[in-house]
Amino acid sequence: MSQAAAGPQLSDRQRLHWLRLIRTPNVGPASFRNLINRFGSAETAIEMLPEVMRAGGAQRSVRIPSVAEAEAELDAARRFGARFVAIGEADYPPMLRRMDHPPPLLALKGTAAVLQLPPVAIVGARNASLAGIKMARTLAAELGRNGYAVISGLARGIDTAAHHGSLDTGTVGVLAGGLDHPYPPENTDLCDEIAIRGAIVSEMPFGWEPRAQDFPRRNRIVAGLALGLVVVEAATRSGSLISARLAAELGRLVFAVPGSPLDPRAAGTNGLLKEGATLVTDASDVIEALAPLAGGNLPATPPKVEEPPDFTGAPPPAEGDRARIVEALGPVPVEVDELIRHTGLHPAQIFMVLLELDLAGRLERHSGGRVSLVTPDD
Repeated sequence: MSQAAAGPQLSDRQRLHWLRLIRTPNVGPASFRNLINRFGSAETAIEMLPEVMRAGGAQRSVRIPSVAEAEAELDAARRFGARFVAIGEADYPPMLRRMDHPPPLLALKGTAAVLQLPPVAIVGARNASLAGIKMARTLAAELGRNGYAVISGLARGIDTAAHHGSLDTGTVGVLAGGLDHPYPPENTDLCDEIAIRGAIVSEMPFGWEPRAQDFPRRNRIVAGLALGLVVVEAATRSGSLISARLAAELGRLVFAVPGSPLDPRAAGTNGLLKEGATLVTDASDVIEALAPLAGGNLPATPPKVEEPPDFTGAPPPAEGDRARIVEALGPVPVEVDELIRHTGLHPAQIFMVLLELDLAGRLERHSGGRVSLVTPDD
């Protein structure tokens, strides 16, 4: 596996404890970052987790993966020919670093060099038409010849065609399960080929069988990796439209290939065009729109990236403070700035209580840094 230019690297001990922390139930990318910022290291954060969770109202303690379990996953990755790349390290994908709450660790197999190319995602229907498959393959091949890496999710249909079209120039497959559990099974050989000639990535643990709820997470990574996302075919209710929505929320350009109004597989793409997506009839439409961005790998309208909270600027929240914040929250997402204005508490106290609630499983995070309270019925 080739390496990118040298950059800050986690020590083996740090990587081990990062893996333990992100594999702990209720610890997501946002709470992971806040824990590191609050306690200075993953190792210390792990020690403090039970106390923080109790403060948030957790009814029972979660099981934190042991050192032996994390070492076993690291060993499994090495045997598979993969490794874990941490945010901040040189091989971490540049565009993914710019998204809201990027995964702290990304399992990677293949060449990291492909992740440094200007990236374009191509997604679409699993039950794609022959015309759609041909279009996806042609687009991917032409984009690859123009120096772009093609990102997709290894699904049947359009995703598979996009990967095949860009095998010779650089493609990245994003898995919904562990790297050792590609889905669908018939794409196992394709996944192996991509790992040799491009790269496969996942935020999920080794040995993880993908579930239905894991595919939206996979779609978020597909959208986050790319400068722009092209939808070739999609029904009105499909994962590809979820990817397009996520891409738009992340400030990425959204493209769509028009189709016949008589084909339900074109209803989603035609709808995207009505909503303002850029029309694509050949690769030049994508290349022309992305050319100003490709040099710097910057999205057209960068999303509002939440600054890491500074927990040192105020005393710990009191019980009364926690009660005021919980009372102000509800099932409707609100911005953290609104909470600060409403409660009059120091931002550090707000962020600490939100972290406690998050780790206790009582907080839901939304796009744009908004938060809501999980109701008992959820």
